[in-house]
Amino acid sequence: MENERQPASNASELFSRVRAFISQTKPDSGSDDEFNRLALALFAFQFEAVSIYRQFCEGRGIKPGSIQHWSRIPALPVSAFKEHVVSSIPENERSRVFHSSGTTGHVPGRHFHNAASLSIYEASLLPWFERHFAVPRGATFIFLTPSPVLAPHSSLIHMFKVVRQKFGGPDSLYAGRVEADGSWSVDFDQVGSALRDAIAGNRTVGLLGTAFSFVHWLDYLAANKIRLRLPVGSRLMETGGYKGRSRIVAKTELRRLMTKFLAVPESHIVTEYGMSELSSQAYDGAAAGIFHFPPWVRTQIISPETGAPAGAGETGLLRVFDPANIHSVMALQTEDLAASRGDGFELLGRAESAEARGCSLMAAT
Repeated sequence: MENERQPASNASELFSRVRAFISQTKPDSGSDDEFNRLALALFAFQFEAVSIYRQFCEGRGIKPGSIQHWSRIPALPVSAFKEHVVSSIPENERSRVFHSSGTTGHVPGRHFHNAASLSIYEASLLPWFERHFAVPRGATFIFLTPSPVLAPHSSLIHMFKVVRQKFGGPDSLYAGRVEADGSWSVDFDQVGSALRDAIAGNRTVGLLGTAFSFVHWLDYLAANKIRLRLPVGSRLMETGGYKGRSRIVAKTELRRLMTKFLAVPESHIVTEYGMSELSSQAYDGAAAGIFHFPPWVRTQIISPETGAPAGAGETGLLRVFDPANIHSVMALQTEDLAASRGDGFELLGRAESAEARGCSLMAAT
């Protein structure tokens, strides 16, 4: 039964343990023993409470008690979210659903939430965002996306809503629209007006959006010979890729254009990596293109040929273990190619068999 109800006491205990682990884990630590105990407890809970995951694990001959380390927990392919209900939340208690995004004809994955799971999502989101997007509270946040009202099933926009509520000033705004075909576009006049007001008032700006929305905005500035100088301390965040769209801009070139037209140094530009099926996000930092999840998350790079961990620096599929995913599954097999780089990873594109997906693909061409 996909909608079977989990034992409430187990769920309540796990929420407390995950929240405590997130709040106590320092940015440069990780307590692997504690993570292992928590991951195994989550595996046992999700094995019993999420029927499609139990079937997946049983097909691989793995069940709670048969493994002793988190690295052996079966990772469910994200494609399962398109075909099945991957949730322990009873149907009548699902208050929110995030859809994966992609090209026309794409079947979206669905990640269900209730108030409790959203609270953990936010507890995971906020400290890692603040660490990587260090603008003062009350800054002007401008999002190159539609509002939560226009795009209620976007996990990215829910993230932006939480960020705006926590960090944004009263003049923060969403400058995107949803077109008739469901794609997103940017109101260039609204963005320009808001940025000029912030510049005139010397108010720090946080400008956030999909990579493709930034490309459209920067192309508009170039075509109209407009250059802006955002106030000192302003920061930019882009997310998402380009697969499935005709115009591709390399990350180094995109950052060069951001610096050229907005006068924001590259040290103040960050890229976010996330997906609707996860509750935690990764960011690159001083080393552009090298991503790190928060210390309460673990990753593996898996050889697509053998299913074993890839060697250092070798290309494989990114696997993520996110304990903030309490009501779905913590162990996810993504469709993204990556390679380890020190204690982080570099994204290298999509697996050939994977459907084009990512929030950036919602941007209109």
